[in-house]
Amino acid sequence: MRLYMKIIIVIAAVMGGIPPTDAPHRILAEPQASPGGIDTVLPTDIDPNSLNRFAALSSDSPNTAQGVEAIRRRGVGDARWASPLGRRLPELAILITGREHDQPYEWSLHELEAIAVGLDPEVIDVVRHRRPLTGLGDREAVVIQLGRELFGSRELSSATYARAVSLLGESNLVDLVDLMARYSGIAVRLTAFNQYMPPNWLQLLPLPFEQPDDIHPESRSRLPLLRSTESTPQGSRDLYGRTLSPEGTGPGHIARHGAGRESLKASVGKPIVGLAALLTARALDSQYAWTVSEVAAREDGLKPEVVDVVRYRRPPTGLGEREAALVIFARELFGRRYVSAETYARTVDVFGERDLVDLVIVMGEETGNIALLTAFDQHLPAGQARLFPLP
Repeated sequence: MRLYMKIIIVIAAVMGGIPPTDAPHRILAEPQASPGGIDTVLPTDIDPNSLNRFAALSSDSPNTAQGVEAIRRRGVGDARWASPLGRRLPELAILITGREHDQPYEWSLHELEAIAVGLDPEVIDVVRHRRPLTGLGDREAVVIQLGRELFGSRELSSATYARAVSLLGESNLVDLVDLMARYSGIAVRLTAFNQYMPPNWLQLLPLPFEQPDDIHPESRSRLPLLRSTESTPQGSRDLYGRTLSPEGTGPGHIARHGAGRESLKASVGKPIVGLAALLTARALDSQYAWTVSEVAAREDGLKPEVVDVVRYRRPPTGLGEREAALVIFARELFGRRYVSAETYARTVDVFGERDLVDLVIVMGEETGNIALLTAFDQHLPAGQARLFPLP
């Protein structure tokens, strides 16, 4: 949230005619905003006040109408457990998220749950094998198309968005995309630490690569087993008589190896945390997230030459050891959908397990935020230079 609010400082300076201190430089020639503050190239389905696909509310200011939290406020609740859409479509949304991230653990556990709540196995196979959507029900087809565009092409067309709103309803769509956003962040975490299925559980997703085998036998991931003394939360074993994430596996177990964002900042410094956010925005081609994150990262002391290595996808030669290690790690994580054993070993040697877990959680959270920004096509405020070199 802090990252997405820092841009207001720069916006206020630009719109007030006062050059902001240490203002970021322009990367591309940009269309000029009109005197009314409206970008002349806004798509027709973008509201000029919210600068996203929602009409701004009368109670909104520019600061509250835009960004991730403004989008989330348009939803109504928990899309997974209490959605008016029922249980099948949310599970389908999780499956398409896992498929598009090539995440076998996320897919395999949720395939079991999708079957348990009655999702047609033929629909599951369409997602699993990336088959055409012909013959599917309208709502199933639009959810799959939504995921394919959101995580595949990294933009959501106006036609698909309009169809999704028509079939699902606006608030339900927000909640469904937010669910997909959360599971996209979980996929990042599971992939970074190479989470395998527990013993005797089938891996049900075909992958375009071979998973590295650098795992601990008990946790079935790159992190050692931490046994919990806490009881299993209600609802985690409600469908087929066993926990969705058996003890010692899954995203929750991975997170327990970290210490949180504040500890991370104190340990590695704010510039490295900012670099993690920038690497995510660059990998996912998000103009809004990049621009906001660059403003924040530069304010926190990230060097311009490091920013430009990420911006222009240059080799990390000449960077410090920590910066170079994180750049290589993130490029494999987002580009390959897996991290090699060699890269993981080098990165954990540089940061240690605790800080690497927290850095990956930062990247996962940014991944989820970017999914929301992309789905609802959040544009930058009038007068704010785009800092990301999209064509």
